[in-house]
Amino acid sequence: MSIYKIAEVYLEVKGQVNAHYWNKFKIKDVSVRADCLIEIFSKPNKTVYELEEYILYKNMTKCYRNCGEVMATNDDWSIVQVMPPSNIENIYSFILQGFYAHAVKRHMIQVHSSMIEFKNKGITFIGPSGIGKTTMAELWARYNDAKIINGDMNYIQETPEAFLGWGTPWHGSSPYCENTSVPLKAMIVLKQSPENSIRELTGFEKVTAVSNNVFYPRWLENGMELCLETLDHLLSRIPVYELSCRPDEEAVKLTEETIFGSSSVSD
Repeated sequence: MSIYKIAEVYLEVKGQVNAHYWNKFKIKDVSVRADCLIEIFSKPNKTVYELEEYILYKNMTKCYRNCGEVMATNDDWSIVQVMPPSNIENIYSFILQGFYAHAVKRHMIQVHSSMIEFKNKGITFIGPSGIGKTTMAELWARYNDAKIINGDMNYIQETPEAFLGWGTPWHGSSPYCENTSVPLKAMIVLKQSPENSIRELTGFEKVTAVSNNVFYPRWLENGMELCLETLDHLLSRIPVYELSCRPDEEAVKLTEETIFGSSSVSD
């Protein structure tokens, strides 16, 4: 049994979690009351259908399938049971569902993005897979000594003081995964272009660009409503820019000058 603190959510996991990067989120105090208990069953001598009947009998009220795997939960998502997975890697999406069920109630939304910390502020780079989110984060690390918090998936939380960007154990094909948070300064929508240019988005363009990169917890009864409320507040307070660029030093300099008013990149 292990307990992990991801953002402000505590997960107790009973079963095999092999990925070494999860150790960054593991806490030593096993007496902490977890928000969600996730039980990963070892492989028993039962058929899939017998197991479905078993876990649903144990006060589980919902059943989900993903990539051939099966998960059951109770009404408030305080218990998640995962039947023996055919591939251990498939369980991480179920753990993510359990986490998000609690995170969205804490005014967090999941954004497909890379995120860096620079001058004690967070910048997210958003866009579809392959657009260059991780590459842009690496350019900031190379030229501005920025810290890469996550290369693929971040949670943004509304708090009374600021919007916080949180790193998570989920990071796609990117190797970057840090257990930290940073006040969000700006969001950058990436577009590939032979020339570097940047402009601030407003209105419908801004809403569309960001909302298309938010993952919505549609499996929760009020998940969409909670998520859209946080997203609306985020878009009203955090500037969003469209950066059309080449993956080079000039793009970093242009973006920094736009966001911070000056550049640390040497000419």
